[in-house]
Amino acid sequence: MTIGQGIILFLVALLGGALNSVAGGGSLLAFPALIFTGVPAINANATTTVALWPGAVASAAAYRKEMETARALLLLMAGIGVVGGVLGALLLLHTPQKTFSQLIPYLMLLATVLFAFGGAAARWLRERMAQRGISPLVMTIGVALLQIPISIYGGFFGGGIGILMLATLSLTGMKSLHTMNALKTLLAACINGAAVITFILARAVFWPQALVMVVGAVVGGYGGARIARRLDQRIVRAFVICAGCALTLYFFIHGA
Repeated sequence: MTIGQGIILFLVALLGGALNSVAGGGSLLAFPALIFTGVPAINANATTTVALWPGAVASAAAYRKEMETARALLLLMAGIGVVGGVLGALLLLHTPQKTFSQLIPYLMLLATVLFAFGGAAARWLRERMAQRGISPLVMTIGVALLQIPISIYGGFFGGGIGILMLATLSLTGMKSLHTMNALKTLLAACINGAAVITFILARAVFWPQALVMVVGAVVGGYGGARIARRLDQRIVRAFVICAGCALTLYFFIHGA
């Protein structure tokens, strides 16, 4: 890693940390940046997970009070998340670099679409479920089962995972957005934490890049968020969506 590449990665992580604290989507910028600076695709994904994880843990700690109201569901989902995160990480590590590189445009497209339309889709699905009068217990069991593939996807790639979990949590009948955000944040930290340990043990992380980005993400999460919060969240989301679309198009045309 050159000094110039280090500066680029720090700035991208700074922006990604600020975005994650406001609207999400930081990984849509951090992952491509590592690839552009010469990190192999699988290692770039592992390094991105490690770099952004401390910010997720810090965010989860801020939601301690909200988590108290849904402790039973949290324990169930967190256990599933840890197992799924490990399985997803192992799946990534056993995927050939060439195959994963070919998947990148589609994974970027999926993450961008989830970020752009996941909230609206969740509201539509919640309304349909309410109209059918499905009991909360049945919905909770269904949400727990849905958490299995979501957690595996989180360990494997993870772009848009927060939107997916908000969508499924809303199906349990939760009314408090703060409680759902708290659960989503902690579950993402559990899934990514399990993946982080797996990646470290497999020596898949590029540590110089990861450490530079950890510093950038933490600074961005605490300092940059103050600036980002003054902006209209629609503008922030539009920026992430446009960036995701542009990067997705680039990978479809040029490959990883």
